[in-house]
Amino acid sequence: MSFEGAVPPLYREVYDIVSPQQEHIDQDLFVHLLLKTSLPRTTISQIWDMVDNKQGYITRTGLYKALALTALAQQGKTVSEKLLETFSGQELPKPNLGDLSDLRATSVKVRRNKNPNDLGYSFYELCGLDNIKVELVPEKKGLILKHVEYEVTSQTYKTTVLRRYNDFLAFQELLMMRFPYRLIPRLPPKKMMGANREFIEGRRKSLRRFLNLIARHPQMYDDKLVKFFFTFTGSDVQHKIRESFRGIPDEFMTSNLASTAKDLVPMDTQTQLSNSKEHIRILYNSVCKLKDIIERMVMRATNYACDMLQFGQELSQLSSDNTPMTAWATGTNSTWSNLQRGFKHLSVEYAALGDKASQEAGDLDDLVLEKICFLQDMLIAYRDLCERHEKGVLSDHQRAIAKMGQYKKKKMSATVSTSEVGAVEQLEQKILQQESQIANMENRNYYSLHCLQMETQLIHANLEILYDLLSAMAKIQSKSHSDLGKVWSDILPIIENLHSSSVSTRTSPVGSPVNNHTGITV
Repeated sequence: MSFEGAVPPLYREVYDIVSPQQEHIDQDLFVHLLLKTSLPRTTISQIWDMVDNKQGYITRTGLYKALALTALAQQGKTVSEKLLETFSGQELPKPNLGDLSDLRATSVKVRRNKNPNDLGYSFYELCGLDNIKVELVPEKKGLILKHVEYEVTSQTYKTTVLRRYNDFLAFQELLMMRFPYRLIPRLPPKKMMGANREFIEGRRKSLRRFLNLIARHPQMYDDKLVKFFFTFTGSDVQHKIRESFRGIPDEFMTSNLASTAKDLVPMDTQTQLSNSKEHIRILYNSVCKLKDIIERMVMRATNYACDMLQFGQELSQLSSDNTPMTAWATGTNSTWSNLQRGFKHLSVEYAALGDKASQEAGDLDDLVLEKICFLQDMLIAYRDLCERHEKGVLSDHQRAIAKMGQYKKKKMSATVSTSEVGAVEQLEQKILQQESQIANMENRNYYSLHCLQMETQLIHANLEILYDLLSAMAKIQSKSHSDLGKVWSDILPIIENLHSSSVSTRTSPVGSPVNNHTGITV
C-alpha cells in the first residue's frame, strides 16, 4: 500500500498512548481503539486485515495506515488499499476518536495483562486515575457533640458527596476485607473531645491523602466498593456501605491470576522482597527526616510572617502616637515627628513582608509538605502490608503444615498399634482436608507474594513525587526570596530618606536648606 502522506500530530499522540514503550500493538487494543469510532465491526475487521503483518500485531506504520483508513471510512468511503494513494504530499485525514483518556487507561490495562509482573503505570498515569478533594463543611451541632462533615469530590466520577469520619472507618474496614494483599493506608485518629481547628484541618488533609492513595491504586480505583463510596448520595452511609458489601469476596477469590499465582512468583522472590523491605525501611527513615525539616521550614515562614506583621503594627502604632511633645522633651531635636511620618509608610512595607512570608508558608504546606506526607503514608501502608503477609497468610500456611504433620504422626501411630479401622480412616479424611486447605493457602501465599511485588513497584512508581516536591520547593523558595528581597529593597530608600530628613532638620537654620549631596548650607 502506498503511504506517503504527512502524519498529523493526532497520529503520534495515539501511538504514544497505545505504545509508550515503542512496542507492537496487538489486535485487542486495536479493536478497542476503533470501537470508539462507531464503525461496524466488519469495517474494523477489514481495516485490520489491510494493516496486519499476519503475526497478530501491527507496527507504528500499520497504526498510521489504520487511522487514515478509519478517517476515510467515517467519511462514508468504502475501505480499500488504494484510498491512501491520493494523499502523497498532503496531510492524512484525522479520524474522530473522541476522548482519548479512556483509551489511555485501557492501553495500560492491556499492557499489564500481557505482563502481570510489571505494574505498567507511570507516576503521572497513576495521578491521572483520579484527583480527590476533601473540604470541611460548616459544623452542625448535634444533641451533645458537634459533628464534622467532609465534602468529598471525585474528578473521575464527577461527584461530590458528604461523608463523616465514621463513614471513612467503615470504608477502610471493607477495603481491608476486599484487598488484604494491597496497600491500605491508615486513617488519622478520631478525637472525640476538644478537637481544635488545627486538629480538624490536619485530619482533613490526612483523609484527602487516604482517599487519593485508594483512588490512584491500579487495582482499587475502579472497584465497586470504591465507586460506591465516591458516588452514593443517600444518608446513613456507614451502615449502607456495610450492608451493601457485607460478605464481599476478597481479591484472591475473584482474580483470574489466583490459580496461576505460583507461576508468577520467581524463585528468588523472598530475597528480592527482603532487599526491597530494607530499601524501603531506609527510604522511610529519610522521608520522616525530610518531613520534619519541611515542617520546620513552614513554621519558620509562618513565624517570620507573624513577626513582620507585628513589627509593622508596632510601627503603625508609633506613627499614630499623639502624645503632646514640647521643646522641654525634645530640645532643638525634632527627629521624632520625622520618624513618625516614616513609620506610617514603613508599616505598609512590613505588612507586605508578612504577606509574602505567609504565602511562602502556605505554598510549602500545600505543594511540598503534603507531597512528602503522601509518600510517608504510602510507606507506612507498605510496612503494614508486609506485617499482614508475615503474620497472616504465611503464618496460617505454616500452622496448617504443622497441623498436617501432627495428623500424619497420629495415623502412623494408629496404624502401628493396629487400632480400629474407623479411627485410621477418620485420620486419613482429616489429612485430605488439611492438604486441600494447604493447597489453597499455598495459592494464597503465592498470590500475596505476587501482590507484594506489585505494591513494591507501586512504591517505586510513586517515588517520582520526590521530583515534584523538590521542584516545587525550589520554585517557592526562589520566588519568595525574590519577592522578599524586592520589598526590602523598597524599604531601604524609605529609611535612608527618613534619615536624611532628620539630619536636614537637625543641622539647618530656619529658612536655610541643606544640599544633601555636600552637607553645605546654601
